[in-house]
Amino acid sequence: MSMNGYKDVIEENDLVMLYINFSTILPVKVTERTISKKGNEIENIMQTKYGALKVSDLVGKQFGTKVTLTRGYAYVLHPTPELWTRSLPHRTQILYATDIAMITLQLELKPGCVVVESGTGSGSLSHSLIRTIAPSGHLHTFDFHEQRTETARQEFVDHGIGHLVTCTHRDVCEQGFGLENVADAVFLDLPKPHLVVKHAKQALKKSGGRLCSFSPCIEQVQRTCEELKEAGFTEVNTMEVLLREFQVRRIHLPVFDAEFDPLQAREDEQNNQNEVEKDEAPTKKRKIDKTGEKETKFITGLPLTTMPGHTGYLTFATQ
Repeated sequence: MSMNGYKDVIEENDLVMLYINFSTILPVKVTERTISKKGNEIENIMQTKYGALKVSDLVGKQFGTKVTLTRGYAYVLHPTPELWTRSLPHRTQILYATDIAMITLQLELKPGCVVVESGTGSGSLSHSLIRTIAPSGHLHTFDFHEQRTETARQEFVDHGIGHLVTCTHRDVCEQGFGLENVADAVFLDLPKPHLVVKHAKQALKKSGGRLCSFSPCIEQVQRTCEELKEAGFTEVNTMEVLLREFQVRRIHLPVFDAEFDPLQAREDEQNNQNEVEKDEAPTKKRKIDKTGEKETKFITGLPLTTMPGHTGYLTFATQ
């Protein structure tokens, strides 16, 4: 199973994405047996809020198939970096598709690029970077936490992209990357990115290399920008990417009429209402239609009043 390619039929030991609904996607490894929380080997039964699924029954089915659960249904999808980002086990805070798309664009990545990343974290961005630079590129990813580094390395191997990435356990703030003039791009997601600017400059190719730093606080951005300018970087700029959702609605709006007098229309309506109340019993009041004002119906997109807020600032620079 590889996230760098596609196939049609599910095989044993494949990773599949069990799509239940838009907000519930579960990664499932297709094996007949699994290890329970108590350390015992048991039959691999996937439990969901819509019932259970015998995982071994997925072997031989096509990706995209609708499968039956004991109290509902789901779809088995081919794994992609986007689906993995939405379903991966969180070892750290992660980047999501909105920021990942901008990072990939601004770093000008393409197949064959060499990218340096620190830190690895849960591997959300790493999977998208690897797919973008495959099949001839390479990702060097660093993390100061040894267990996270080993876990990420094993995930890359299990997902069939281990040959495209090198995972290293290292504190890059103190020790640097150990690379010189090889990287087309460097990505930093660190508490103190300004300490790594000099190491990033050394790792980047001598001209044209791009750098990106992700920081949640503006104070981090300020210090990083100062270091970038002192190190000779150009085109330094910072942006924030916000996702604003629009919903398609059918709405009613009045048609503009230059001869229409709203005050006179309201007065006429009140007079008509008074006449009706005199002629009819109080229990049989009826509503008077507004005949003076015309309306039009049309479909439009309306922004939601709520939206996801701040995630972080993206600072980009060129070597």
